Amino acid sequence: MTPHDQQDPAEPVADTTETVENAPQGTGGDVERAPSSALSVLVIDDDKDVCQYLEDFLTSDGYRVRCIHDPEVAVETLKGGEFHVCILDLMLPKLSGIDLLGQIRKVDDDVAVIILTGYPSLETAAASIAHEVSAYIKKPFAIDEFREVFERIARKKGLVLRREDELHQTIGRNIRELRKDRGLTLKQMARRTKLSVSLLSQIERAESSASVSSLFKVATALDVPITDLFGDF
Repeated sequence: MTPHDQQDPAEPVADTTETVENAPQGTGGDVERAPSSALSVLVIDDDKDVCQYLEDFLTSDGYRVRCIHDPEVAVETLKGGEFHVCILDLMLPKLSGIDLLGQIRKVDDDVAVIILTGYPSLETAAASIAHEVSAYIKKPFAIDEFREVFERIARKKGLVLRREDELHQTIGRNIRELRKDRGLTLKQMARRTKLSVSLLSQIERAESSASVSSLFKVATALDVPITDLFGDF
């Protein structure tokens, strides 16, 4: 499993040059905030590369993600936020993942827990089932496997995205992948498109719906037909 390219360490950052297309709905701009129906995710893993990998692809899929590396602050973090999903690695320093899972269930019996492990066993699988985990996934894992689990959790929690929301996510994911393939940073894209860094970041994260004009500028900067941004949608 190879983490995504990390050449944009400052993403997302505010741009000092705002454009009219960055204006909120009702102020003359043509971009509106996408519905906040995405799942909120807490990742608990001491492996920073795995955390970055998970954060990259989950964020590009439209989820809100927070990563922590210290298991001893996990319970307080969970109590202090409204998380729908907790991704938990079993091999942690200071505290075993199974023990932490037990602590999590004492304070939150509703959050969906996804177990990650590079060393699956009948013992940990049985303990996980006893604590009603949503999935028990072996490392290295496939992205499609994660997406299927998240779709199932979203349906169960009544947070199924509308087709419009799915379209925003598809466009954002495709733009990010095309940009990464070309080795472009958000700042470089901003210079090419004359759109702000913050707006481009919001589009990639499916936090804003872009106008046709904005998508045309992005497609031109990436040297692809605008239809490529929609994928197979």
